[in-house]
Amino acid sequence: MIRELSDLGKKNRVQQEDQKQIHNALKDEPFTIDLVINKDGSFHKFEPIEKRFTRAEAITAKKGKARLLLDKAEEVLSYPGKDGKEKAKKKHSLFMDKLNEYKDLLEIKPVLDFYNDNKSKGVDNALADFEQAIPEKERGGNIAFRLITSGNKRIHEEAGVCSAIIKKYEISEKLKLSDFSKPCSICGAQDYPVEDTPHGMIKRVPDGQSSGCALVSYNENAFESYGLEGNENSSICKNCATTYVEGLNWLMSNGTLVLKEDKKGKQKQVFKYSNRKNFGSDTAMVFWTRENQTLKELDMLEQPTESDVANLIDSVSSGDTRNVEHVETDMFYSCTLSGAAARIAVRDWLETSLPDFRKSIAQWFKDVAIEEYNYHLKKNQIHYYNLARCSQNEKEDKDSTLSRIACYLWHAALKGTAPPLWILSAVLKRIRVDAQGITPDRAALIRLVLNRNNKGGRMLQEKFDPENKGTAYVSGRIFAVLESVQYAAQGKTNAGVRERFFTSASSTPASAFGRLLKNAQNHLSKLKGEKPGLAIVLDKELTGLIAMVETLPAIFSLEEQGQFAIGYYHQKHHQFNKPELKEITESEEA
Repeated sequence: MIRELSDLGKKNRVQQEDQKQIHNALKDEPFTIDLVINKDGSFHKFEPIEKRFTRAEAITAKKGKARLLLDKAEEVLSYPGKDGKEKAKKKHSLFMDKLNEYKDLLEIKPVLDFYNDNKSKGVDNALADFEQAIPEKERGGNIAFRLITSGNKRIHEEAGVCSAIIKKYEISEKLKLSDFSKPCSICGAQDYPVEDTPHGMIKRVPDGQSSGCALVSYNENAFESYGLEGNENSSICKNCATTYVEGLNWLMSNGTLVLKEDKKGKQKQVFKYSNRKNFGSDTAMVFWTRENQTLKELDMLEQPTESDVANLIDSVSSGDTRNVEHVETDMFYSCTLSGAAARIAVRDWLETSLPDFRKSIAQWFKDVAIEEYNYHLKKNQIHYYNLARCSQNEKEDKDSTLSRIACYLWHAALKGTAPPLWILSAVLKRIRVDAQGITPDRAALIRLVLNRNNKGGRMLQEKFDPENKGTAYVSGRIFAVLESVQYAAQGKTNAGVRERFFTSASSTPASAFGRLLKNAQNHLSKLKGEKPGLAIVLDKELTGLIAMVETLPAIFSLEEQGQFAIGYYHQKHHQFNKPELKEITESEEA
């Protein structure tokens, strides 16, 4: 996983090289103040600017160090600030030591004159003007040097300065290799040292620290072994460490502003991630391909349309490669992660070829298809759903169930694996406590879990299956008819058959159905006097189903409870196809 993230970071560097110089020796740093000087080093003015980022010398563990030509007022001007004169003096001394390391550079001569040959008109005037020119709340920002004749380019951004920083960095890295040479576990080379230094922080991790989280970190002796200290235990060289952090940060934050319509129909700009999907409030999945391909199939998983799904399934089933947009050598990767205080918890890692990726998603849609009655078209149709949310408690903004289920379903979609049975338990629980009951997406999820965990039994179909004689499935159908019998006799009630008896009928059928069938006879007797034709149809339907069940068990297993739910769902939607039952079923479901 880290190797692929590192490769992504290295490729991004190559793509960015035309825009800015990319190297481990350089890093994007913020600054808010321009210190403008003349070519002779005399001070011209301070110019406060809006916070922006610039490529400057990269420094880890800033304490006891100074950055070349870009630092705080304490370092640049020996400005006392909150730290006092003595601390400011020490920090300024470090800044000057760093500056003198590069004293042979022509580009920084005006800065050296600012401090030395033209000191009275340079740094002394700047220090005297600092408090007047810069408001107190803005004095803590980084200060950059800019020549009055150089437009908007700062001195530390000059090509010669950047090259000198890189050269000095590479020399120091080679010196480290001479002391301790160890092959990198990611790239296998020894071009960069493996060090006990922080690899870098990953930002925007759900439930993580705002300052970022570490993917690799050894901060306790208990995590170390073989006499190695800290991050030396990971055996990741400095270059690979930097590039995997860059790659993962890019995945977590890459995106664009798009127009979206709100609930009131107004267009507004929202940020849409390009390589990230959130699974609930505490988990995110990032994805990419080796060749940076756009994958429309991923959007289909969230918002599937019948035409797109049909085209995908037909293309994969027929082996038609003419419309395949991706080369077969390309690979798809995804990483699912959550924050755990200052660390990252990796929940899942997937890699697969793009042809296998498309085949898996096509199979996924076959497995989650479910028939649903279209009230507008007045007919049943096959639909496809985003299943993760159907077992969520919608009243809870941070329902951890959602992210856990989404992780397993994502893996199942990409690898064709069977989701765990506890997901079935979760969705059945939601059916029992939720007023909506068995919605089409919940039925689709139950069907998926049961079929992929099936060990030789009859597979559940996406629509009504009259050939399915399973006791649990038929019992669900019986329960649906019993509900219709009550509704036909009594109309809408506060607590009907489903609200009062679904849990007991689907888990302890032997005890529940005795009372239900007795009540049904009373309802049918009443219905025969009011609507004799409907009473005959319902009685015939009920009698035929009861004849299919020899005995009802005392308890249904978890899998049988799922079959019961599918039987109930199929029967309800099957009744839409029967003219004599269509009207009553539409009224029930309204």
